[in-house]
Amino acid sequence: MSSGFFDGINRIEFEGPDSLNPLSFRYYNPEEIVLGKRMEDQLRFSVAWWHSFAWEGTDPFGGPTFERPWHPQTDMSAARLKADIAFELFDLLGQPYFCWHDADLRPEQGNFGDNQRTLEEIVGYIEPKMQSCGTQLLWGTANMFSHRRWMAGASTNPDPEVFAFAAATVKSCIDATHRLGGENYVLWGGREGYETLLNTDLKTELDHMGRFLNLVVEYKYKIGFRGTILIEPKPQEPSKHQYDFDAATCIGFLRKYGLENEVKLNLEQGHAFLAGHSFEHEIALAAMEGMLGSIDMNRNDYQSGWDTDQFPNNAADVALAYYHILKSGGFASGGTNFDAKLRRQSLDASDLVAAHVGAMDICARGLKAAAAMIEEGTLSTELEKRYSDWNSPEAQAILAGDLDEISRLVLEKDINPQPRSGRQEILENYVNRFV
Repeated sequence: MSSGFFDGINRIEFEGPDSLNPLSFRYYNPEEIVLGKRMEDQLRFSVAWWHSFAWEGTDPFGGPTFERPWHPQTDMSAARLKADIAFELFDLLGQPYFCWHDADLRPEQGNFGDNQRTLEEIVGYIEPKMQSCGTQLLWGTANMFSHRRWMAGASTNPDPEVFAFAAATVKSCIDATHRLGGENYVLWGGREGYETLLNTDLKTELDHMGRFLNLVVEYKYKIGFRGTILIEPKPQEPSKHQYDFDAATCIGFLRKYGLENEVKLNLEQGHAFLAGHSFEHEIALAAMEGMLGSIDMNRNDYQSGWDTDQFPNNAADVALAYYHILKSGGFASGGTNFDAKLRRQSLDASDLVAAHVGAMDICARGLKAAAAMIEEGTLSTELEKRYSDWNSPEAQAILAGDLDEISRLVLEKDINPQPRSGRQEILENYVNRFV
């Protein structure tokens, strides 16, 4: 039985690029084959439960603007209605996946026992919905940043009881993810960082964070969870300095605590921007190290200094992101999660649908452009050409030699290299041909 929230909105269909219907797919055709796989299987789209259903339209300076039938989210009847609405949206969009934090699914109870009980209750409500439709769980995670108990961190908190509460919370969320057949479990740092070094023991906090993540991996094997454990880099906000600053920082952390073969990265466009990187940089780096797991697709406002979590709309940026994803072999257990929210003035149910439709279309355009660039081959050819001199025996001898040997070689051959063009503008123009 329909809730009525999406009354008047039909299931979104692919109508092609000439369609003028704002609630239709112009580029996203789930059955289209892209590099040997269905487009749906390449992109593996996911709706974020928190932004799409739990967020009430607040910002740092203003209260809620959305008046949803399930607001305020203070009891389990509201949680069940929210779940009903969520699966109606999944059906309208043909979404293969969704993601959640525990606090998005059920109201905060104030103590662990009741939080666990209500989480189990809502999971029991969601489970048959998943069985009767095609939408599955891409990943679950725990909200360990909103409640005041987390103000000094979770695994990095100076209070051992907070560490224990966090461990119990994550266990309950992994159990829920496992029960729902989730393909990944994400640990987002939230407030795993510091405001000032005047009251922070860096070594202790990082060691505790490393131990916590090892506990998670140990528990994964104990219960037979076959999904991938992911961590999500973020440089700042809410903490002044986050320990999971960017992909490189997280990779170093994982290696330090012996987790490089157990944990991969969930990368977000907006977080890359806050770290001073491009999304393609973070993806390429993680892929290079074999640690690319999944992505949160969104964007930030270039005129704002915080994580605005807007739906993606830049085909060129998206194309370059998927270029590196496809070059690395594509997603395994990961996917494209829309960690994105409406603007506070976009009040209608149709706005929520249209936001996802547009984002799915822009990702489809980006994916097809990336695939076309791979098939055409110019970028790979140009890259190989630029480094081709390193294939010579003389160049390999330079790498194998010591400083004395290299210095003698430069003198004997009178080496005096002249700069070569990087051809950046030509390559940028090339990319623009596809987007």
